[in-house]
Amino acid sequence: MNKSSWGFYGRVQELADLATVLGRGRWFFLKISGRRRIGKTTLIRQALDASGRDRVVYVQVPDSDPTGVVSAARDFFDTFGVSDLQPNNLKGLAAAIGTLVRRGYIVALDEFQYFHRKQLFPFTSYLQSEVDQLSAAAEKVSGGLIVLGSLHTEMTALLEDRSAPLFNRTTDDIDLGHLDVASVLEILRVHADDTPERLLFLWNLFEGVPKFYRDCYEQEVLGSERTAVLEKLFFSSSSPLRTEADNWFLGELRGRYDPVLKYVARHPGCNNADVLAHIGSVEPERKKQVGGYLKVLDEKYHMIERRQPIFARPRSRNARFYLRDNFLRSWLGALSTAVSSVNFKPVDILVHDADQRLEVAEGYGLERLAAALYEERSKKNIGDFSLDHMVHGYWDRADTEIDLVAIDESDKRMRIGTCKRSPQRLIGDLANFAGHAARFLANFPRFDSWTVEKVAIAPRHSSETRRACERQGFLPQDLGDLTAGL
Repeated sequence: MNKSSWGFYGRVQELADLATVLGRGRWFFLKISGRRRIGKTTLIRQALDASGRDRVVYVQVPDSDPTGVVSAARDFFDTFGVSDLQPNNLKGLAAAIGTLVRRGYIVALDEFQYFHRKQLFPFTSYLQSEVDQLSAAAEKVSGGLIVLGSLHTEMTALLEDRSAPLFNRTTDDIDLGHLDVASVLEILRVHADDTPERLLFLWNLFEGVPKFYRDCYEQEVLGSERTAVLEKLFFSSSSPLRTEADNWFLGELRGRYDPVLKYVARHPGCNNADVLAHIGSVEPERKKQVGGYLKVLDEKYHMIERRQPIFARPRSRNARFYLRDNFLRSWLGALSTAVSSVNFKPVDILVHDADQRLEVAEGYGLERLAAALYEERSKKNIGDFSLDHMVHGYWDRADTEIDLVAIDESDKRMRIGTCKRSPQRLIGDLANFAGHAARFLANFPRFDSWTVEKVAIAPRHSSETRRACERQGFLPQDLGDLTAGL
């Protein structure tokens, strides 16, 4: 591949699934959901190019009233050469979509979640009528409908709620998640380098959101130093990610959940009491609402993850809270305040401060990345450890703290690990961690007969830190070890 051109990375299974749908040659109604910038439209374009299907109409639904939506759709129809269809209301728009599908077109409606808005919701009933007619004649219809959306809750309400007009109408469903680490590594190897430091820095910022890596590429900083990346992407007037968090979701929350989100972002692994104490110190009048806020952010918006320690009972009160999205965590925890201050302080000072905060955040980022790599390696049968149990951390009220617990039931092997961004701090804490490991094992006598390995994980180990780990009975691992073979 020419290193000067951007390619298409990962998504092997999703492309195969789409090829199957497109290859049927009959009516389909496909839902594709995933966070903003995750690559939904790029995936469709890649699959359509490979299939040879060129009768396509794409419509990006605006967050507008019915007149604005219909007007935008007519403009897209003109762009894609179907100007004979000129709907003048939502019912006419649904009928036009039905007509296009009968003609053999693939119609893609992007930002479909906006039809959950009260003033646009009648469209779903009109579309239901068209979908039911198309389904009844499925063998005679060669076109299909694809709806794409970035807000999980609203997409679910439109298509999976039993009371919704379109309930149980979709024929296929793709939930587009982050690129796996192997795909991120491919991007770095083609356009920059895959050093452990660069992988951790960028993965902690962007995880597997392909558009963010492409932004780095287009700004010519994918292979640059940390501060250059931050300044170019966030701190100049033309920075592509300067308003991304607000555009993605925070703007819609209108500040209601900001104190909770910021606290969880800056204190990953905090518990309910921690959040209560913080809100009580800054906004005492809202303290009683914290439980409701956490529930909404978890169950409705899927922004916060409520995680129990491994082996815990489902109703255990020992839960911890984390932001699900790396970009949102990095933005709220390290970048937002600095970016908002660009008119009042020198940019180099603000960038330095943001970078220092990100370095702290990368400690937790390393835990997540190590767990993701363990799971990915096991799934691809790479390395010497096969997972039968998902990798999670463990903690209890006696302050036992384990960053990584990996279970291989079939071979009766377990790895328990500690992760630190600084190899020197990692070495200095091994004796303390050995005590945590002993308390953990004492709580679970069923593992007495198992092979238990203690693992010390850092971004990069030197020969000296490897020997220091081994002398204390630990298996040293770094990101170079964990990405080998991917």
